[in-house]
Amino acid sequence: MVSKFTKPLIVLVLLALLSACGANPGANAPTTAPAPTTAPAPTTAPAPTTAPAPTTAPVVVPTTRPASTVEPILPATVTDYQGETVVIESVERIVSLSGDITEIIFALGMGDNIVGVDISATYPADKVKALPSIGYQRRLNAEGILSLNPTVVIGTESAGPPEALAQVRAAGIPIALTAAPPTLESPIQKILFVARALGIPQRGYELAGQVEADIARARAEASSLTRQPRVLFLYLRGTDVQQVAGANTSIDAMITAAGGINAGAEVGIVNYAPLSAEVVIAAQPDVILVLTKGLESVGGIDGLLKIPGLADTPAGQQRRVIDFDDLYLNGMGPRTGQALADLVAAFRDAVAQKEGS
Repeated sequence: MVSKFTKPLIVLVLLALLSACGANPGANAPTTAPAPTTAPAPTTAPAPTTAPAPTTAPVVVPTTRPASTVEPILPATVTDYQGETVVIESVERIVSLSGDITEIIFALGMGDNIVGVDISATYPADKVKALPSIGYQRRLNAEGILSLNPTVVIGTESAGPPEALAQVRAAGIPIALTAAPPTLESPIQKILFVARALGIPQRGYELAGQVEADIARARAEASSLTRQPRVLFLYLRGTDVQQVAGANTSIDAMITAAGGINAGAEVGIVNYAPLSAEVVIAAQPDVILVLTKGLESVGGIDGLLKIPGLADTPAGQQRRVIDFDDLYLNGMGPRTGQALADLVAAFRDAVAQKEGS
C-alpha cells in the first residue's frame, strides 16, 4: 500500500502518463557517446573511490522480486511518450530495450518473462547475463528482436532507430515506450508505466512508493551537509570520448539532490559538452565524479589526472575522485534512492576531507 507521504507525487506522475507528457528525447545521454563496444561491468555497485558507507542504512528495494504469482490484468493499455495508445495482449515473452527497464521488470517480479535485453542491461547480473542480447537500444535491429518471438517490447524514448521500431510494429508486436525525463521523478514515472504495460498496476504503486521513500530519505540526509561540494561529472570512453555533464541531465539531478553543485551546469553547459581545459579551469571542482568503466578506460585516477587541467583543480590536488557503476548512478531505476544515499555519503566524506585539509 502506498503511504500518504508518497501518494501525491505518484498520482501526479500517473496523470502525466495518462496525458502523455514526455521529455525531450536524448536529453539524458551524452550527445556524442557511441554505443558501448562491450557490455558494462555488473552493476552491483562498487564502493565509491573515496566514499564511506552511508551514515544511515537505506531501505533496500527488492530488485529481484520472486516470480509473479499475480495474474496480469490483460489486455493492458498504456499511452506512450508520443501520445500513442498501445494495447498489450500478452506479456509471456518480453523484450526489454534498456537496462533501467530490465531492472524495473525484475523488481516487479516479471523478470522470468524477459526473452531479450539490450547491452546496457547489467542488473541483476546473475539473471541478465544468460539472456540473449538485441544490441544497443539506440541502434536496434528489427530482425534480431523479431527472432525472439516477443509478445511485447518495452523501452524508453531513447530506443531507435525509428525504422527498426516500425518494422517490429508492422509484424504485429506492440512496442510500449515511456518518457524518461532527466529528473528524480523519472524512476517513479517509468515504474508506473511498465507496471501498467505488464498488467500489474498495483505492484507498480507499491514499488514506486518504496523508491520515492528511499529518495526522500536520501534527500533528508543531503540537507545536513555542512557545505555544498562543487562536482564535475565526466563521461569518459578512453581518449575518444570525454564529455562534461551540464544541466538537463540525470547526473545533474543526482548531484543536486545529493547536496552538491554541478560545476558543469554552473559554467553554462546544458546536456553534455566536450571536456576542455577551459571548462576545467572555470569549473574548479572539489570532486570529480565518473563512471567506473570510464575511469578504467583512462587508466584509473593517475590516468584521469593526466587530462589537461584536472590535476590543478582542488579535486585533482587531493585526488578526490568518486566512481560509480553506470546503471546504478545514472539509470534512474529502482535503486535510485540507494544510489543517491551513497552519493550523499561520498559528498559528506569529500566535504570532511576538504575542511580538514
